[in-house]
Amino acid sequence: MRRVTATDDAHDPGRRDFLFLATGAWAAAGAGFLAWPFISQMNPDAASLALGSTEVDLGQISEGQVVSIKWRGKPVFIWNRTKAQVEEAKKVDLGQLPDKSARNENLPSDADAADANRAAPGKENWLVVVGVCTHLGCIPLSNSGDFGGWLCPCHGSHYDSAGRIRRGPAPENLHVPPYAFEGDSKIKIG
Repeated sequence: MRRVTATDDAHDPGRRDFLFLATGAWAAAGAGFLAWPFISQMNPDAASLALGSTEVDLGQISEGQVVSIKWRGKPVFIWNRTKAQVEEAKKVDLGQLPDKSARNENLPSDADAADANRAAPGKENWLVVVGVCTHLGCIPLSNSGDFGGWLCPCHGSHYDSAGRIRRGPAPENLHVPPYAFEGDSKIKIG
């Protein structure tokens, strides 16, 4: 059997290249194994992930009542609208609205602001909106204003019973967060 010497490496550059590549690959794999614990510790903990969604029992909300819950540090209004409030919201001419977009994270971004696109299909009485005025981030007052929805007392933005901006400096409708019904009397937001 022939013995390999340093001079043989000089005559076989392919072998030398292979050794450099193999050594580099092992070094990269080792660096990855060393870096993984540091990268992994940057993920949010279980308590933070739990705040990413919240469940709400709708059975405690009577007809016509608006409740406020906290989701991701923001207030979310849940309104059990009466039939009259739903019908009034459906009659609004979309041409009168300053913001014609639904602003509903459950629908495509090009959905219009019709009442049907602001509430869940088949559950039109339930309206779920982020309770932050789209003008400067104030918290609007429920069942107030000229259109029976919300009024931002700071700068006078009026929202209707579908959470759509009707008058005032707010540029957008109240946003609808991602949510889904889990049965008839429970929703999961987030």
